[in-house]
Amino acid sequence: MASRYGSMKQIQGFGPAGETIMDYSIYDAIRSGFKKLVFIIRKDFADDFKKIFEPKLKGRIEVDYVYQDLHAFVNGYKVPAERTKPWGTAHAVLCAKDAVKEPFAVINADDFYGHDAFKKASFFLNHECKDDLYSIIGYELAKTLSDNGSVSRGVCEVDKDNNLVSIAERVKIYRDDNNKITYEEGEKKYEVADDSKVSMNFWCFSPSVFPFIAKIFSEFLAKNGNNPKAEFFIPIIGDRFISEGRGKIKVIPTASKWFGVTYKEDAPEVQESLNRLIKAGEYPDRLWK
Repeated sequence: MASRYGSMKQIQGFGPAGETIMDYSIYDAIRSGFKKLVFIIRKDFADDFKKIFEPKLKGRIEVDYVYQDLHAFVNGYKVPAERTKPWGTAHAVLCAKDAVKEPFAVINADDFYGHDAFKKASFFLNHECKDDLYSIIGYELAKTLSDNGSVSRGVCEVDKDNNLVSIAERVKIYRDDNNKITYEEGEKKYEVADDSKVSMNFWCFSPSVFPFIAKIFSEFLAKNGNNPKAEFFIPIIGDRFISEGRGKIKVIPTASKWFGVTYKEDAPEVQESLNRLIKAGEYPDRLWK
């Protein structure tokens, strides 16, 4: 619902022909070799999504829809009446269990990731991905902040072989008055290096991740289900995958510049960034001619 943004930013037009940020991701995915697209949405958004995307994607890529519902995969757990928001990004992925049978990538609908990121993800999924080897596309923290408020990021600790050691979701990151990147947790503030690698929720998994997510989600509900604000984030899955010794997660650095729309005030910069890429020849004036 994009509570900080104030409207449904996933279907807002930013490109010259009214393209959404998601259009650019889909375009990059198709030209990088992806063959199937699954939208994970709320059921009451389905008609809007289909009207926008089906006409332009028909014949270009296989399209499916998955609906994230509060009662999906809770296995008898009684959802508290005061819980109204979805369970979070990891639960969203779990909801795609029956639609996805192949190695797959996960992205946010409202983030621009860049062609290089999709090319690298495609190569990894086709040639390297295994049940004990997943990956994330890693971005430089300083290049993912907003000038208009705090952001949430999965901050990564990476070893000398570019494998993920740990990942922690930090939900209030910003550049402070001393020009230092800071995040808040409880009443305390912590500094983070500008060049820290962060996950922008561009993950690459094999289908073996689904039963693992289901297991961790059951534990999450038992511990946090009564907290109406608790969210089941994908980084929780990545961190547990590593800490339990189930395998490795490769951090793939990208030269692409990330940008997104956390706040309304971010929109003009997003439009300008797209215009610069179009002028540089990275994208056509109209994506779906």
